[in-house]
Amino acid sequence: MKPIIKKMIKTFLLTGLIYAVAIAGYDYFSGNEFRLGKFIFNASFFGLIMALISRKDYKKQNSSKENQ
Repeated sequence: MKPIIKKMIKTFLLTGLIYAVAIAGYDYFSGNEFRLGKFIFNASFFGLIMALISRKDYKKQNSSKENQ
């Protein structure tokens, strides 16, 4: 597997789960009940956005190294 794919998957899982857990914790302490659908949506959406940003940054760093 290419390094960029590994980085995207790790970023997707790590950032998505951390964000979803934080939001679920906030909801819990605010008196709302835990909703699995909201948890999965938060983890997926935020993880995807962060993975795409990470991919762009990774490509930018590697292209600047090749040009030197």
